[in-house]
Amino acid sequence: MSEIRYSLLSAAERPLLNKFYRAEGTAMRASAKGEAWVARAGELVAAVNMSAVPEGFWLTGLLVAPAWRGRRIARQLIEHACAGKPGTVWLFCHPDLLAFYQPLGFSPAGALPLQLNERLARYQRSKSLIALARDQSSLAGSSPGNSTSV
Repeated sequence: MSEIRYSLLSAAERPLLNKFYRAEGTAMRASAKGEAWVARAGELVAAVNMSAVPEGFWLTGLLVAPAWRGRRIARQLIEHACAGKPGTVWLFCHPDLLAFYQPLGFSPAGALPLQLNERLARYQRSKSLIALARDQSSLAGSSPGNSTSV
């Protein structure tokens, strides 16, 4: 069994994230101005981006390599990326993913920061997406460990 390590990716390592996304056949890219969080089991096995927006953060680019799915890696990675973040964390997802995000404290978003509202409207022209939000203040005191074994 491999130990999974969750960490913030350094700026020098950012090209590794784009390489990971390409290798997994997705058009996702590392956020230019945000934080990139990864799960590693020697190699990158999962990633997520966190970008600052007014009143919180926007979570994008969540991807777990297919061979590593079903091990709660995405949940742990989200918890690490969100730990200590003030305000609200928003994300856009397909409506079928609501059941995945709800146990993590996400629920349908009432209001979005203007820049996210405009982006969601643009994305919804070609995709079925909903906006979810998680109030970080209601999760004060919850902190993931530095690593988790699988």
